[in-house]
Amino acid sequence: MKWDGISEFVYVTEYESFTQAAKKLSISTAQVSRQVSALEQRLNIKLLYRTTRRVSLTEEGRVFYQHCRGVLDGLDAAEQAVSNLQSKPQGMIKLTAPVTYGERQLLPLMNDFMLQYSDIEVTAFLSNQKIDLIEGGYDLAIRIGKLRDSTMMAKKLSSRTNFVCASPSYIEKYGIPHSLTELVQHNCLLGTLDYWHFKEAGKERNVRVTGTVRYNSGYSLVDAALKGLGIVQLPDYYVQTHLESGELISLLDTYREHREEIWAVYPHNRHLSPKIRLLVDYLMEHLSKP
Repeated sequence: MKWDGISEFVYVTEYESFTQAAKKLSISTAQVSRQVSALEQRLNIKLLYRTTRRVSLTEEGRVFYQHCRGVLDGLDAAEQAVSNLQSKPQGMIKLTAPVTYGERQLLPLMNDFMLQYSDIEVTAFLSNQKIDLIEGGYDLAIRIGKLRDSTMMAKKLSSRTNFVCASPSYIEKYGIPHSLTELVQHNCLLGTLDYWHFKEAGKERNVRVTGTVRYNSGYSLVDAALKGLGIVQLPDYYVQTHLESGELISLLDTYREHREEIWAVYPHNRHLSPKIRLLVDYLMEHLSKP
C-alpha cells in the first residue's frame, strides 16, 4: 500500500500534467488521477493544486516529492547497477548547450569522447534559449551561470570568467575607464544584453551600457574590439589568446565578477545511466583543466 500512487505523483509533479504522466507510465489518465487522489487520502494531505490549465505542488507536496524522488532514484540506480554491471557504454546521448560554448568547448570534447567509446551516438542542439529537457527528450543540458530552482538535477563542470577589454588603439584614442561610472563616456560593444556584470564592494552589480554596435555573435564583437571600435565584455574563451598576445588589454579588473559556474543539468526522470554518468565525469575532468 505504501508504494501505491508514488510513481504517479512523482511523474505528475515533473510533467505538471496528469495526461503526460499517464503516457510516461503507459496507463490511463483516470488511473493516474485515482492513484494520486488515493495517496492524498491515505496521507490525509493535499499534495497538488489542480486547475484546468496546470498542476502545481502544495508546500507539503514539495517536501513529499523530494523524498519520493530520492526513493525512485534509488530503485533506478539499483536496477541499473545490476543490469549494466558488465555492459559497455552504448546508445544515443541527446544534449543541448549554448551556441558558442558548445562550438568552442563542448563538442570538440564530445568528439574525443566518441573516439574512446565507439558505440556512443550523439545528437546535440546548440541554442542560447532555455530548452525544455523533458518535452524535447534530452538527456543533458549544459547551462552557464545561476540556475533557477526547479526539479532538475545539476552537477558543476567548470567555470568561466568575463573580461572587459579593448584594443591598444582604442585606449590610445579614448583612454581607460577607471570606474564603472566612466563607462558612460565610452563606446561599449553590446551583445544580447543591455548591461554588463560586475562585482563592487563585494556585491554583484549590473551596469547598463550603450554603444554603436549590437551583435549576437561573440566572434563579431571580438573582431570589433580588435579593430578599435569600442570596449567589450566577453567570456575568457573568446578573448584569452588576444589578451595574452597584447591585442586586447584587460580593463576594470578590480570590478571583475566572480567566475560563472558551468553546469550539467538533467531531469530527474532521466536518471543518470552509465553512459550519461561517464560523460558527465569526462566533462568534469576535461573542462576543469586550465
